[in-house]
Amino acid sequence: MILHLKSNEEEVVINEDEVVVVVEKEAEDEVVVEKEVVEEVVVEKEVVEEVVVEKEVVEEVADEVDSLGLLSSKGNDLSLVKAFSSLKVKDPSRPLRPGFGTVGIPITLRANFFPIRLPKGPIYDYNVSISPEVKNTENKLRIRLFTLLEQLPAFQTFLPHIAHDGNGRLVSAKLLPKPLDLVVPFYEEGASPKNVTKTYVFSVVFQRELDIAQLTQYMEGGLQFRSYDPFPLISALNLVIQQHAVRTGVRVGKNKYFFPTSSQGFNLSPGIIAFQGFYASVRPTYKQLMVNVNACMTAFIEPGNLADALLAFGRNSRGAMPTLPQALMKKVKVTTNHLGYKRRYNIRNIATTTARNTTFSHDKYGKISVEEYFFKEYKIKLKHATDLPVIDTGTKRYVPAELCEIEPGQPFRGKLDENQTAQMIKVACNRPVVNAEAVVGDGFQKLGLNPSTSPSTGFDIQVSHEMAVIPGRQLPAPQLNYRAGNARVDNGGWNILDVKFHRGAQIPSWSVLVVRDGQQVFQGPDDLRLRGLVQGFATKMRKSGMTLPQSPPSLLLADLPPPNQDPSRVLALNEIRKTFKEHIEKAQGRKPAFVLVLLSRRDNYIYPGIKRIGDVELGVHTVHMQLSKVVDKEPNKQDQYFSNVALKVNTKLGGINHKLDEVAMRWLRKNTTMMVGIDVTHRLDSKQGTPSIAAVVASVDSEFVQYHASMRIQQTEKVEEMLGELADMMVERLQAYQAKNKELPDRVFVFRDGVSEGQYDDVLRVELPQILKAFQKFNSKDRKSAYRPQLSIIICGKRHHAKFFATDSKFADKNGNTKPGTVVDRGITDVFEFDFYLQAHAGIQGHAKATHYVVIYDETRFTADEIQQGTHDVSYLYARATRAVSLIPPAYYADLACERGRCYLNDFLVDDKSSTTSRSKGDKEAEEQRNYEAAKRSWGRGLHPDMANSMFYI
Repeated sequence: MILHLKSNEEEVVINEDEVVVVVEKEAEDEVVVEKEVVEEVVVEKEVVEEVVVEKEVVEEVADEVDSLGLLSSKGNDLSLVKAFSSLKVKDPSRPLRPGFGTVGIPITLRANFFPIRLPKGPIYDYNVSISPEVKNTENKLRIRLFTLLEQLPAFQTFLPHIAHDGNGRLVSAKLLPKPLDLVVPFYEEGASPKNVTKTYVFSVVFQRELDIAQLTQYMEGGLQFRSYDPFPLISALNLVIQQHAVRTGVRVGKNKYFFPTSSQGFNLSPGIIAFQGFYASVRPTYKQLMVNVNACMTAFIEPGNLADALLAFGRNSRGAMPTLPQALMKKVKVTTNHLGYKRRYNIRNIATTTARNTTFSHDKYGKISVEEYFFKEYKIKLKHATDLPVIDTGTKRYVPAELCEIEPGQPFRGKLDENQTAQMIKVACNRPVVNAEAVVGDGFQKLGLNPSTSPSTGFDIQVSHEMAVIPGRQLPAPQLNYRAGNARVDNGGWNILDVKFHRGAQIPSWSVLVVRDGQQVFQGPDDLRLRGLVQGFATKMRKSGMTLPQSPPSLLLADLPPPNQDPSRVLALNEIRKTFKEHIEKAQGRKPAFVLVLLSRRDNYIYPGIKRIGDVELGVHTVHMQLSKVVDKEPNKQDQYFSNVALKVNTKLGGINHKLDEVAMRWLRKNTTMMVGIDVTHRLDSKQGTPSIAAVVASVDSEFVQYHASMRIQQTEKVEEMLGELADMMVERLQAYQAKNKELPDRVFVFRDGVSEGQYDDVLRVELPQILKAFQKFNSKDRKSAYRPQLSIIICGKRHHAKFFATDSKFADKNGNTKPGTVVDRGITDVFEFDFYLQAHAGIQGHAKATHYVVIYDETRFTADEIQQGTHDVSYLYARATRAVSLIPPAYYADLACERGRCYLNDFLVDDKSSTTSRSKGDKEAEEQRNYEAAKRSWGRGLHPDMANSMFYI
């Protein structure tokens, strides 16, 4: 099927600028305009400090002859693309940049990229092996061994001019002795060096010489160096740049380092604390090597005595034995000192018995309680022998909780709940000026990029403290068309209170389901507030241009059993299912066009369960409202809420909310075109074996508003066996286009989301052939020639760390963000690739982040202006918001479709790891296969046929 490309989604780090909030899916039907943006952001009224570097200062910096070569010449990169254009390249794969964009107002920006001065000499690359062999699973032992290696006097002489990854790679600015074998005596941390338990031999073996001159020539844009692979040298330089952080911080994910021993933490909840860290990665750009430095934030497990933590959590246990929340269980490492040295354990389980009533057999003492054993063996009298459980550290080795210290620096690997997420947003979303100060101040110090602390000085590498100054442009917003009324774009958004949709949906009938779940918002079906809400929404739909009957909708009530009697909400969903079915039966099988579902509370089961009932089982559109957002609200807020829900109703039922003017559509209408979005999603806290969900959405109309979807599940670890299904999904999308338009498109533009930089060639190797195979399926004897539309594939990347800062208040909003339409294709972009950064949206909260677009396959022969301005314009066509969005809609819709697919497998998305510790590899693999087969049965045929030709996922 689709290649399951693992991306940085697997990391638990939350970029402070992006804060991809995992909002409960009830919020999907609220006023959500961006998945990065949290609703109801209260923008401070006071004057926000502008992130403005005075124009004169920027010009001075630009004119300065910088000793580090801070700025590349704008004219030189023009000669570079001129050289590219002189080549007659027939292969559309990985196209060279055709030119730079010219449309828009030129602006000057700073970016969080810092130029690096490189040494002239080579870097020497070595392999490090350990004997006896240390397995990959023995990570704690490997870390300890490298720590001991660095303490050897014979090795310390090399430390000023080496860097290593703590695994198998070492780089040096100087040639090391040959051979270089070092004997490392092993002893536990905290123990005496005399207590050696084993010795290991480190062998450092020369591998190759990395030539700095070749990297320099590559960055100069020499075409003969296009095939040069800079990765070995770039990764070596990353080792050097990050070496200080490796030794002093905690790495979480790729190139991200945190320093949680400081006092600068933010409490998210009991036991969970957030810390700011920093990302640093070396990037080659035209004529200049840069290091990209960014602020990020993630959650850590709060260190401290385990007994104190259990007592804190136990205050809410209502008499039960205190324990840790499931999200923390089995993810906590603790240390003890009762053996005379520090020893680390993973918590395997928290028992239900105390130290006094937990017994075991001992060779010396016979049958003995844990309390007695620790007193007799270690002379330790326990304070919590009767009120706290003992800790199982593996194979029933029990340790009293009060002797365990939660080790500092442990990232929280679970999923933050709603309250924790809200707290994370408060501390992680900062204005650009705050981020800039953090990066060049705290970031440079903690990463060791200051000359006094940097290990890179031994390599003669120097990092500038000046952010790169780069050229950018601000693209004009497109003109929008409604059937009636005007929509004037301001800062990437517009108002729809007095407009009519371009094409309103025809609604023969609709129904309202009131879900009564605990809190009783309405007294019954005759409650005047309920009647007023329904009538108000009907009025809004009519004013917006939709056609619906004058008679009121059917009102349905579903009284749900309380969660404490129905924790998995199976009984509750059965009641809702029964209510739906009885309603359809009474109507003699005539389904309502949609059901408006009114929810009185948030729940992790009810929303996805209703979506599964409607989308998969019954084939009925459902639209949700959170009553807390609309009941008893002032008229303007209620009307705005109704307007946003109306956007989705109209789109689901085939309507067109708004269109772009002809100028903005010109690039898409040169020939008949189908725009496609592709995404694959998998959540790490799912049960092992839970399949990934793949979605392909594609336009079916010439306005590029309606995108229907195909979805499949795929076995995450066995993707290579399922490669035929992307072709099948593309065939479905082309068939839908043909049915609607009576012809096949001449061009297909694919926007692929969720792909990291190292996987571009995988898309070309695995997914491109499937797309071409789909085209071939339409060849028949009736066709005069083979069907082969022009194809272009564009990667959409949000998980990068490039951030932009305005240098003139005219081109900054009141939060200091760059304005919608900011585009960058010079200064920090790739030397050869056809790429650009586009911030189409307004930065409502935090620091706005552009999307990185990379054209990896291009038979269309886009110009830079065409793809940049075109992508920007289409970002105003997102159907469920009245503002431009950060990701081009086809890719955004594919992501939404994947999210909707996760609702259908909701029972598999929460992993209970309570009994996984001691199982064998075979048992785990068998369970993964069972979970996959169960999920496959639950998925069945997937979407109900009645939903196929609609934007059900919106």
